[in-house]
Amino acid sequence: MKLHKLITTHSSACHFSFPYIIAEAGVNHECSLDIAFRLIDEAKEGGADAIKFQAYKAHTLASKNSPSYWDLNKEPTTSQYKLFSKYDKFWKSEFEILATRCNSVGIEFLSTPFDLESARFLNDMMTVFKISSSDITNKPFVEFIASLGKPIILSTGASYQWEVEQCVSWISSNGNALAILHCILNYPTLDCNANLLMIRGLCQKFPDCAIGYSDHTLPGDMNILEIASLLGAKIIEKHFTHDKKLPGNDHYHAMDKYDLIRFTKRIKDLELILGMSHRVPLPSEHDSRINARRSLVSARHIPLGKLISVDDLTFKRPCTGIDPRNYDSLIGQYAVKEIPEDTVLHWDMFRQAPN
Repeated sequence: MKLHKLITTHSSACHFSFPYIIAEAGVNHECSLDIAFRLIDEAKEGGADAIKFQAYKAHTLASKNSPSYWDLNKEPTTSQYKLFSKYDKFWKSEFEILATRCNSVGIEFLSTPFDLESARFLNDMMTVFKISSSDITNKPFVEFIASLGKPIILSTGASYQWEVEQCVSWISSNGNALAILHCILNYPTLDCNANLLMIRGLCQKFPDCAIGYSDHTLPGDMNILEIASLLGAKIIEKHFTHDKKLPGNDHYHAMDKYDLIRFTKRIKDLELILGMSHRVPLPSEHDSRINARRSLVSARHIPLGKLISVDDLTFKRPCTGIDPRNYDSLIGQYAVKEIPEDTVLHWDMFRQAPN
């Protein structure tokens, strides 16, 4: 399913379904088209539905004295401006190339804009916009994105509930279809801080929106994403790299192709295990349904012509005769044949007694 369709036609029920997976490549291409192509190819191989990049220029995103908010043991750059300046060389022409590559390999192209200019040129390449957690209070920017008329994915990291509601009101006043992602804005997020029940909270508060999860925990065995899916996340977004050992802010807490393969396999297994929500007997239960259920059985010898009483009946396996649910209907009828004790009873053994 395309992301646009998922957001515009989603079911509001907060139950498990196979999630739409976004591999968040960000700027892990490090301004190399060859690496970006590799990220696209490996995201597709791993089973992602979309790959998302980030479009920004350091001088429009952060002031020169902007402090870091990431783990300095993994990324020692203390200035946002300096770090972003290393990876802000991709612009319109490069993203057009990446969008074409995505189309050729069969994976949806996305890129988060961080300014008006990038939003304008990305509008021709995408059917859905992503608004970063960092822009949830940026009213003029949110309203500009909404004015483009496309479905929006909104991340909610580091926000209060009322801030989410406020931003949603700016978007909904324009009529855009909306997906809301639970997110914890720590790089990395400790498992104990994942707070995945917030997914349920968003489902309850925003029943008309698709709810998802943007994850910053360390990949590990990917069980955090499995739990998020079980709690009702329809969209899963996680940072993605071709090499988790590379230095830098977005490599060490990202998943790679092999993590993605592991996750998609386990989600498929979960989908099989969980099955359907509507209660029906399965084909595999056919024999059990017949042989483990009971029929009405003669509790003693029943002579020809006898009116059936309570003392004539018991109930035993298998369920090949009169269903015990018809117990009351059988009482008072008369036997049209002699019936030995311990006989599974059938309707052709009886007739309705005359009034």
